[in-house]
Amino acid sequence: METVILTDPPRPARATVEAFSTIGVATVGEAMGRTGSCGSDLRPIQQGVRVAGTAVTVMSWPGDNLMIHAAIEQCGPGDILVVTTRSPSEHGMFGELFATGLQQRGVVGAIIDGGVRDTQELRDMGFPVWARHVNVMGTVKNTPGAINVPIVVGGQVIDAGDIIVADDDGLVVVPREGADDALAASRARLAKEEATRQSFLGGELGLDRYGMRPVLERLGVTYRRHPLAAAEES
Repeated sequence: METVILTDPPRPARATVEAFSTIGVATVGEAMGRTGSCGSDLRPIQQGVRVAGTAVTVMSWPGDNLMIHAAIEQCGPGDILVVTTRSPSEHGMFGELFATGLQQRGVVGAIIDGGVRDTQELRDMGFPVWARHVNVMGTVKNTPGAINVPIVVGGQVIDAGDIIVADDDGLVVVPREGADDALAASRARLAKEEATRQSFLGGELGLDRYGMRPVLERLGVTYRRHPLAAAEES
């Protein structure tokens, strides 16, 4: 693994990033063709929070958070710190003191593909974190790694400057170069969902709106009155 800190990675327009913070992770993922999800194992330590930010990526050694200390210098307003380790690690490598430093720099959240601790303090200070583990076991600061290089989290390649959208459902990665197209598709998906919502509020069934009755018929699904209902009528 190359030990390097890449500075000043390209970032998409701030307005584009902020626009994603109003759109749910599920909607963005669907709009991108059901891509970008980092899976179900990275969970929020809080509820009711949705953020979008540009990734500052960190490759650390298991049980070592030296590179997180180095990464804070590379973070700025609107960023999200995204940390993974060379091999799986459950150590609590991120906590309230790191979050304090990041919050002072305008960072909107952190993704820790490993362990996090001080979860109550993180909630109290309003700094959102998504993590794979919660663990009090601390780390050392001895091993070099890399910052702002491509990393893999939950099967997704994340490069510096990619947009991370995160909420109660998890997180999705929007590649930096396709951010504007993904935003347009997400807004179109929102409009479609709102039209469907109004339809359901008006009493229409999903079976009819989505044209699924012919599908049921084609699959051999039949309708028949329940025997007990027929017996009660006789």
